[in-house]
Amino acid sequence: MSNETAALNYANLIGYSDVHPYEIVREVSDKIIEVRPMTATLDPSWKPEMIPGGFAAHCTNQHEQRWIITSNESAPVIRLHLRKDGCFYHKGSKFRREAKPRRFYDYNF
Repeated sequence: MSNETAALNYANLIGYSDVHPYEIVREVSDKIIEVRPMTATLDPSWKPEMIPGGFAAHCTNQHEQRWIITSNESAPVIRLHLRKDGCFYHKGSKFRREAKPRRFYDYNF
């Protein structure tokens, strides 16, 4: 593991506009990592502010979302492979290696 990736303990799944947190459980090589999904629960102190617009409504504060993210040791482990674009992939799904787990739900999609 290089010094550049030492602090990057998470691989967040990028699903178009949504993001789902995964934690790295094993680094097999520089190009292969094993990850498992984390549990993300919407922080009850944050509420979406909706106004009429779009298909039904528009969330004006969606970029202020707060999530409670925890490890889920019973979740299945999957293997990701690094591609030339710098991202990891599993069956066509794109993951970015990052220092923090992230969850984002696009209320406006």
